[in-house]
Amino acid sequence: MLIQIFSLILHFAVGLVAGTCLLRMYMHLQRINLSSSGGNPLAPFVFSITNWIVLPVRRFVPGIGRLDTASLVAAYAVLLAKHSLLWIMAGATAHWLALLANAGFELVSVILSSLMWMVIGYALLSWFSAASDVRYFLAQLVEPLLRPLRRVLPQMGGVDLSPIALMLLIQIAEIVLHNVQMQLIF
Repeated sequence: MLIQIFSLILHFAVGLVAGTCLLRMYMHLQRINLSSSGGNPLAPFVFSITNWIVLPVRRFVPGIGRLDTASLVAAYAVLLAKHSLLWIMAGATAHWLALLANAGFELVSVILSSLMWMVIGYALLSWFSAASDVRYFLAQLVEPLLRPLRRVLPQMGGVDLSPIALMLLIQIAEIVLHNVQMQLIF
């Protein structure tokens, strides 16, 4: 029972840190203003969760163009540490390649889950006409993903189906990811 509770807390904490590192990377990639003075309501939160790991990694891992590789490597490192700790607690002798692969699959899974939640939040907030900082922030994150779909999908009676199509594509990607992971394990 204690191991399950510890595993739950570890999974939540690592998911929060890794997901926030990935959000930081994506915000940088989309050129979203990362300063709180620039009107970004999540900037202080993102920095307080990620600075402790991203800033030291940044000394050794340079950025590649607009890609904040330090944030990506930090997210991967946190997930790798989680998998290593859980394998040690389980008493399993893990092959280092299996640990690296499992952390990589979980990294992609966190990316897909985060995208799904951003689309859901964006879609829910679009139902309300009130403008807010959070709605604007989510629009900056999600709109670049919806634009290509809007070019292909027609509007049906004034309803934008692109968020639904994007969520469907994310779900398909998660199924494919899970099947590839299972094939590699067996």
